[in-house]
Amino acid sequence: MKERNIRPQSGALMLVVTFLVFVGMIASFVMAEKSGNDMLIWVGLALVLVFTLIVPGFFVVEPNGSKVLLLFGKYVGTVKEDGFFWTNPFQTKRNLSRRVRTLNGEKLKVNDAAGNPIEIAIIVVWRVVDTYSASFEVENYENYVFLQSESSLRHSAGSYPYDDEDHAISLRQNADEVSENIRSELQNKLQVAGIEVIEAKIAHLAYAQEIAGAMLRRQQAAAVISARQKIVEGAVGMVEMALTRMEADGVIDLDEERKAAMVSNLMVVLCSEHAAQPIVNSGSVY
Repeated sequence: MKERNIRPQSGALMLVVTFLVFVGMIASFVMAEKSGNDMLIWVGLALVLVFTLIVPGFFVVEPNGSKVLLLFGKYVGTVKEDGFFWTNPFQTKRNLSRRVRTLNGEKLKVNDAAGNPIEIAIIVVWRVVDTYSASFEVENYENYVFLQSESSLRHSAGSYPYDDEDHAISLRQNADEVSENIRSELQNKLQVAGIEVIEAKIAHLAYAQEIAGAMLRRQQAAAVISARQKIVEGAVGMVEMALTRMEADGVIDLDEERKAAMVSNLMVVLCSEHAAQPIVNSGSVY
């Protein structure tokens, strides 16, 4: 079966009928008391029964709410239009909200694609779009959303490395792509429950505590190596440019030994972490 939208009878009209039945019920008992007519008592009792049956048929639907109607266990339909209504009093009415909801997932400890233990959490924005599926296809659709969100997060976190130096997709560098993959996988799982996943975002991502210190030192070492490579590349270019300019302009003529010494000194000055202390040579270069 599929969701079936229905619009019951307006509650305002039935409210007038209920009021008239109530007035007739009171009048029947009062007149029976005055006249002693037993027939009026039976009429009053009949009106009491009618009043008792009419009242449970009233219900209200709030904006972005819904009522799932059942008659003796059989699905009748869903009322999504907000307002005041009346329906068969023997029908069971289930409240089901269609408002947008947010699931703030708990932090999970999982292993990434490289086997490193990490902590990760997700925020899922979702809502019910099919009231029949949410009510009857799964036992508890809210708990179903929670469990499937955790399952999808574990699977996706284990499919990517935390970080990747080869510029492949990773959890830290490609959070948006990974989040979209989680949302797509979660939507496929929640389709059976009539749930629409509006957004899924990684809310927390970190190495597990037992390896956080080691991974921090690894990242620092990688950053230092990368910086040193840039410095050496720049220094080599500057030294090459200086020697080329001096030879082209005829500023100074150096033999290979002194040229090597000059290159060594320039590399020390350019690559050093501290400022070089100059020594002034007042004598001849040779």
